[in-house]
Amino acid sequence: MYSNKKNVLQLVALLQTFGVRHIVLSSGARNVPLAHTFAAHPFFICHSVVDERSAAFYALGIIDSTGESVAICCTSGTAVLNYASAVAEAFYRQLPLVVITADRPESLLGQMDNQVIPQRGVFGALVRKFVQLPEISTPDDEWYCNRLINEALLEKDHHGKGPVHINLPLSEPLFEYSETELPTVRKINRHIEASSCAKRLPTFAKRMIIAGQLPPNNGLKETLETMAEKYGCVVLTEHPSNLHSPWFVWNFDALLGALTCEEQSQYAPDLLISVGGHVVSKRVKQFLRAHPPKEHWLVNVTGDVADLYRHLTDVIETGALNFLETLVRSDTGLATPYSPFSSLWKHQSDAIPVPQPDYSDLAAVKALMEALPDGCALHLANSSSVRFAQFFPLKATIHTFSNRGTSGIDGCLSTAAGYAAASHRLTFLLTGDLAFFYDMNGLWNRQITGNLRILLNNNGGGEIFCTLPHFDHSCPTAQYTMARHSTTAQAWAEATGFTYLRANNEEELQRRIPILTGTASDKPILLEVFTQMEENMTWLD
Repeated sequence: MYSNKKNVLQLVALLQTFGVRHIVLSSGARNVPLAHTFAAHPFFICHSVVDERSAAFYALGIIDSTGESVAICCTSGTAVLNYASAVAEAFYRQLPLVVITADRPESLLGQMDNQVIPQRGVFGALVRKFVQLPEISTPDDEWYCNRLINEALLEKDHHGKGPVHINLPLSEPLFEYSETELPTVRKINRHIEASSCAKRLPTFAKRMIIAGQLPPNNGLKETLETMAEKYGCVVLTEHPSNLHSPWFVWNFDALLGALTCEEQSQYAPDLLISVGGHVVSKRVKQFLRAHPPKEHWLVNVTGDVADLYRHLTDVIETGALNFLETLVRSDTGLATPYSPFSSLWKHQSDAIPVPQPDYSDLAAVKALMEALPDGCALHLANSSSVRFAQFFPLKATIHTFSNRGTSGIDGCLSTAAGYAAASHRLTFLLTGDLAFFYDMNGLWNRQITGNLRILLNNNGGGEIFCTLPHFDHSCPTAQYTMARHSTTAQAWAEATGFTYLRANNEEELQRRIPILTGTASDKPILLEVFTQMEENMTWLD
């Protein structure tokens, strides 16, 4: 029988999956759930060494003898500190030592309780990776725990070898053993090259590639078109990915929103490949978490684990173009002249109409997107702006940018101003009022150039907060969340040298947009569009 502590079970099961056989155990009470589970399982070879300092060096001897990773496991408190000398030795000798330390709940830290010291990150720079496991009480906790253990065990032999530290808080009772089997756990694999994945690709009938944020001229378009046209892959893109093609599905957020929960299952992939950076659509994240693919391959040059859709199986440590070209070159029975899965997505995508909104923020976005000139740059502020832009197609010649690394509203205006100052392109910023006024000092510099154009949707507050689940925008506290205001940008824009335009209705909007997007003016231009928040909220659902 094994411990009923779920974080213990996840750790022991993953150590088995990663092939870590030798466990050096030191005596204590807090690590009894670990020691009991290791000893009860026939896969593990357990060694008993009471003194933790000796135990850790004993483990280094096993590594020297076998060439395998070895785990050491101790109780909480000063026992942990006794590992330090051997951990340092393992770090500088590049030996794959897995340090497992039992801990007491963090709530006891500093409360004069027994055997409680700060164990979080106690070895500092002497380990290649430190993780603090949660005590598991929800499915989210279990996913997080699994991911952290995978990250640690992947790092023990990544670009060289070295020690990793896994700390487990364990609450009492400690001595309950009710589990008869270890759980089935997810192991994340890391590949340095793409050939092994290429061999598996033909085994998946429903293939999907999703491209996150990428720089302009990223070089992926032709290869992705081949994957879509020849191999039946569904390729999902957003404007910040800077990928535009008739073969790609750019309006997938609206597409998924039009489906029932039952219909969504038909659109779920067997294989998901993700390239690029952050993805804007919250809906596609929810979709892929609710309908998990059999495998999810993440392609990035660092080999880091980023489990956005919570079903990651493989990390391919290479560039996206190199990986995709490897898939195309392999061509081992992969070609699919007709893919029902791809046809399903394309048919539904083509059937989604472009919105024709009445006068609103969305109408202003539509007017701008349709009037943008070829070859310009478009900066999308966070919150509503970047989401509204995705409702409309964008010319392939337009370079698109957005601060989606952390998705904050701070700095959207300053980033666009800096881009315009260093570029000859006509540069447009689509922004909302909170993002604009938060960063209004972005206009307070002497380098503002005449190629900067700003469309400011001013609806008197942060309407996107109205979409929060169970948020009552009519309650008294909503004013603090939504930050309702009656501010206008006119005086500040004119003081900083902008030509200021305003629109209060559809007719004025249509008259002002050609001025904003034209090339006649050598001064920066700001168009402030005033709308009513209540009329905008339905499009943010």
